[in-house]
Amino acid sequence: MPQAYIIEIESRTAGIVSRDEQGYRFFSSDRAFDGLEGREFRSARAAERAARALLQQRRHLMANPSIASAF
Repeated sequence: MPQAYIIEIESRTAGIVSRDEQGYRFFSSDRAFDGLEGREFRSARAAERAARALLQQRRHLMANPSIASAF
């Protein structure tokens, strides 16, 4: 029986994670979270933490354009 969970960050649907043999695979539903597409996590909670961290990182880069230009 497949298990899938919706990952929401600040009222945004980041994507879903679906359980498979190795863990939980992330499927993005918002472009801001495409960097996590296809990644596997040990738990749905770990995927949620990664999505939250990714969003914070994007906000930090947008707030500090001089940092973003270094990449």
